[in-house]
Amino acid sequence: MEPGNWASEHSNALRDYFLKGMSFSKIGREINARFGTNYTRNAVIGRAKRMGLAAPGRASSPPIAPLLANGPFPQNASGKGEASKPPLVPAGPLKLRCVGIRPRLISLLALEPGDCRYPYGGDKDGEPIAFCGHPRRPGSSYCTPHFHLTSGPDTVRTTGPVILRLVAAA
Repeated sequence: MEPGNWASEHSNALRDYFLKGMSFSKIGREINARFGTNYTRNAVIGRAKRMGLAAPGRASSPPIAPLLANGPFPQNASGKGEASKPPLVPAGPLKLRCVGIRPRLISLLALEPGDCRYPYGGDKDGEPIAFCGHPRRPGSSYCTPHFHLTSGPDTVRTTGPVILRLVAAA
């Protein structure tokens, strides 16, 4: 096992203990005693965050508020109930739109300055990426159909890290 990687049994135990409402310190002690490991409290918190169990800034609270005898909300130090954030729900599959244009499917090196740069392919490992190649719309990197496909009120924008993969030139 490489440093920073947790065995699946350890991750499963972390999840079970977390859902029981145990503190991260206690979870670390239990996992270390059970598996003979030496995880720190911070290592347990970091793994829990990567597993989606702990939100930044709220590392010690479980994702689901436990049901208490005096109400559904946990009591804070002042004795008042506070609502917890609902758990995140995975987004459904995206409905992709398409345009009625037959791309020229030319390589990046063959693109001319005025060609549409809308990409095709590259979804599978080793699959080459080609580009539309039709004349671009003024002020855009795309032809008119691809411009409308990529910009509009229903366009889904992704935020966050983008993973780029190096591929061999054709």
